[in-house]
Amino acid sequence: MPDHVYVYPAYLAKDGSRADGRRVPAARAPPSATVEQILAAAQSLGLRAEAEPDRGYPREGRSEAGRVKVTKKAGLTKTRMLRMLADEIRKTGTPPPR
Repeated sequence: MPDHVYVYPAYLAKDGSRADGRRVPAARAPPSATVEQILAAAQSLGLRAEAEPDRGYPREGRSEAGRVKVTKKAGLTKTRMLRMLADEIRKTGTPPPR
């Protein structure tokens, strides 16, 4: 079993549907999520994370929006981690860096 989880921006996108890949409730999802925001949120939650900007979400075809590789933490499910990341991004409310 892998020791990491991949987090794609589509998992947290409020404007995306569940069929598009959103994995958190729309009420908890941030307005937008970028690889940089996910990386910053993971690090502020004390999770080890690494950005992979040249990777794309398989459901989006050739899109290369990137992904974040997050090391698993004992006792933390993927669903719980995604909700924590969404909450952290909404809480900080920082726009993506340019």
